[in-house]
Amino acid sequence: MSSKSTARRRVRRGLGLALVAATAAGLLSACSLSFQDAMCSDGEYPALAVNSSGGQCVKDGQEPPEGWVRYPEGKVPEHVGDQWDEYWTTHTVDENGKIVPLPPGQ
Repeated sequence: MSSKSTARRRVRRGLGLALVAATAAGLLSACSLSFQDAMCSDGEYPALAVNSSGGQCVKDGQEPPEGWVRYPEGKVPEHVGDQWDEYWTTHTVDENGKIVPLPPGQ
């Protein structure tokens, strides 16, 4: 065997391994994005406690119970730990619907 054919095989093997590794990394990263914990199940939406911390899920088509409101439009948490989930750990909505800092001890 010539050294050229051995070198070509090594290059092809290296390229093949690199392709396999890149494909595996892409699949793993895509899978991790699709398994984020949703705030609520299908058929539900998240609601926010008035003047307090906390949230709950309400069935689609129903209004939140007394003392709870829908999150303001555009500020609805969709997944645990997302931007809005984190934001609402330090903020709430008052009885007038105004976004306010979360009271101390809440």
